[in-house]
Amino acid sequence: MSVSLGMPSTPAPTLAPRRTTRQLQVGPVGVGSDHPISVQSMTTTLTADVNATLQQIAELTASGCDIVRVACPSADDAEALPAIAAKSQIPVIADIHFQPKYVFAAIEAGCAGVRVNPGNIRKFDDQVKEIAQAARDHGTPIRIGVNAGSLDKRLLEKHGKATPEALAESALWEASLFAEHDFHDIKISVKHNDPVVMVRAYELLAEQCDYPLHLGVTEAGPAFQGTIKSAVAFGALLRQGIGDTIRVSLSAPPVEEIKVGTQILESLNLRPRRLEIVSCPSCGRAQVDVYKLADEVTAGLSGMEVPLRVAVMGCVVNGPGEAREADLGVASGNGKGQIFVKGEVIKTVPEHKIVETLIDEAMRMAEDMDTSDAGEPQVTVG
Repeated sequence: MSVSLGMPSTPAPTLAPRRTTRQLQVGPVGVGSDHPISVQSMTTTLTADVNATLQQIAELTASGCDIVRVACPSADDAEALPAIAAKSQIPVIADIHFQPKYVFAAIEAGCAGVRVNPGNIRKFDDQVKEIAQAARDHGTPIRIGVNAGSLDKRLLEKHGKATPEALAESALWEASLFAEHDFHDIKISVKHNDPVVMVRAYELLAEQCDYPLHLGVTEAGPAFQGTIKSAVAFGALLRQGIGDTIRVSLSAPPVEEIKVGTQILESLNLRPRRLEIVSCPSCGRAQVDVYKLADEVTAGLSGMEVPLRVAVMGCVVNGPGEAREADLGVASGNGKGQIFVKGEVIKTVPEHKIVETLIDEAMRMAEDMDTSDAGEPQVTVG
């Protein structure tokens, strides 16, 4: 018989409808409420090293990155932009600080977008007209990226520090300067290292404009701390439908940012789920080493792209129920495991065979999946 896999036939429930925004194109990637929320990261290579930068972009692309940002602090970096923009498989955004001339260089280079930080670009406000004209001529969107650590001195003096109100006011002021020249292909970010301040700043922006918003907790910290901060902040905003692109800023390799960002969106049903491991936290009832089982199953299925929910359970209290609800699962105890496929026990195996059996069954399900039947993933059982 044919039964569907983990992707539901009807749209998955979400916490809130998306906030309605303007739409823009970052290369082939649509940004705004009519498009899926995209995941971004930033290269850590010297942009002037074209080969190294393209290699890292390729790694990010393979991990699911939708848009990538590259730093452009020097003339050598600016000279490398045309080759990088032309050869990257995903849209490239140039990150510009301090030198307004590099904004024009990035636009001319064919970058899919330019991020500017008005707070630390000398005499930025005086050149908005020229930047808007160049961006309009090339169809290049602009991200106004306000950071707590580089807020315009005028606003620091007014508000005393980088408050939510100061961050939002800075971004809206710069957007209004572009609007004066009839340029509206703008995305805004207002980043702060404190999730509470950051969330409030985005809420203020969402109340006062309809530009797409790029979410980020800046300087979020090492992988564990940064993941928690970003998940909390993004969850609070996405719960309100606020957010159109995201970047998880970690003191870790860029690919890790993509993994975390993708998982956040998948967890909220804002991106189609792929492989999901459901495993119990272990307790005094467990009769197997659930930690080890879950880790080994996760490693064995690494890279699987099909929407498959696998339950790895260690006791008879919740195990059978969770295993039945998953596409594939095991309820373990007394030195053996019951293997479930779509709610039915298909076999019982000794404990040392659980991981091998789950991986084999998952691979079989992936191979048997029939994607031609109305576009819905199917698997043939029995």
